[in-house]
Amino acid sequence: MSCHAVSPAAADANEGEHDLATLLGTLRPERRDGVYRFATLASTDKIDFERVLCAMHEPEGVSIVARESELPANAAPSALRCCWITLRVRSSLAAVGLTATVAGTLAQAGIACNVVAGTRHDHLFVPLADADRAMALLAALQRSSDTVPDHGTSP
Repeated sequence: MSCHAVSPAAADANEGEHDLATLLGTLRPERRDGVYRFATLASTDKIDFERVLCAMHEPEGVSIVARESELPANAAPSALRCCWITLRVRSSLAAVGLTATVAGTLAQAGIACNVVAGTRHDHLFVPLADADRAMALLAALQRSSDTVPDHGTSP
């Protein structure tokens, strides 16, 4: 195994955007196809990580998010059926305020929002019945932000 040093400039470039105004102005929300559910499993023994989007170890078991049709048979699914919205802006894990602003905007409209942070993007799981309203609110949030225009930031 080899290790390569990364220059501070390259590390910052790979880290993603930190500036909240830029993040909001370039959200580019994208709704993914399908219906998604959170579920709990007793252990990770029978998790097919090719089908599970994410997993979190909790004292009561392992929480997962997966496409509804691909939930493991031994999973205890939540009642909430969700859509998956990816914020295509490349956000830094150290950015401050993006999650609060997005979740707050949806909360003001009475829309539940479960946020999962990936290394490069934030992912929102909102009730399926509210998917269209959530997308409209996110688009309006992006339009209303006093930010720089989107210059084709790659996903």
